Amino acid sequence: MTPARLHPQATPARSATLAEVIDAGSRTTIQDLGRPGHAHLGVPPSGAADRASLTLANRLVGNAEGAPALETTLRGPTLQFLRAATIALTGARVDATLDARPVAMDAPLAVRPGQVLVVGTATLGLRTYVAVRGGLAAPRTLGSASTDELTGLGPAPLATGDGLSADRLELAAPAVDVAPVSAIAPSPTLRVTVGPRDDWFAPDAVTALLTEPFAVTASVNRIGVRLRGPVLPHREQAELRSEGVVTGSIQVPPSGGPIVLLADHPTTGGYPVIAVVVGDDLSLAAQLRPGDHVRFKQLAGPAAAPRTDRLP
Repeated sequence: MTPARLHPQATPARSATLAEVIDAGSRTTIQDLGRPGHAHLGVPPSGAADRASLTLANRLVGNAEGAPALETTLRGPTLQFLRAATIALTGARVDATLDARPVAMDAPLAVRPGQVLVVGTATLGLRTYVAVRGGLAAPRTLGSASTDELTGLGPAPLATGDGLSADRLELAAPAVDVAPVSAIAPSPTLRVTVGPRDDWFAPDAVTALLTEPFAVTASVNRIGVRLRGPVLPHREQAELRSEGVVTGSIQVPPSGGPIVLLADHPTTGGYPVIAVVVGDDLSLAAQLRPGDHVRFKQLAGPAAAPRTDRLP
């Protein structure tokens, strides 16, 4: 086996190469909890699209919740471990194997030197998270190791031949055996707050948004999810001046097809926002994959109970 080329985020001074990337998967990136607070500079918040799954993976291996980990998209990577490690897989369901033997998700897993982890194709959901005890070594840009697909900030996506290193090796062993996690719903209902630009739409547009199902198209990435379903027509053809948008905003271009903005969304936009997905449901939105269906319902009020789907 030829020596591994260290992935650009690896820090060899801190630790030797932990694992070599045999196959990078379809689009695997490093993510933490992102770089919020820089929207005035045009920098998206970025970070894990499914924050609940990232934080759970880190807790299972004894890391701080925001430690850098791998975020896979549909098909995960194949990694050969050169050193002993403790890992955990969460998020989208995959048929993962270690030396060709199936491994469980949502539980810490001990890996011996030389073993090969294959994170297969997601069977339910879109994004799987792979955390390593100690966190992945990666340089920070504006305080975060996250890869931002919109601006290009952060480490490059994984490539075959890269090497991965742990940020810290001496951590206490996790005290959790397995986390009970609810299955990802293939047709979720996402709660929204209507507005702030619902007055830019025809009278029946909000009704259609809250009563009709929408299909997820093939246009899905970390920037947003384009939906197909009832047309949500603008009230008139006037152009909206660009204004700030937040993660979860449902923008509607003149075509009338809504787009749900995710972690790497632009910080401003000129399409009116008909509604915004509530923060507790953003992890569900991040797991939408082409062919899924989604519904929206209006948040009952400020006293509505927080969602507990897929949380331990």
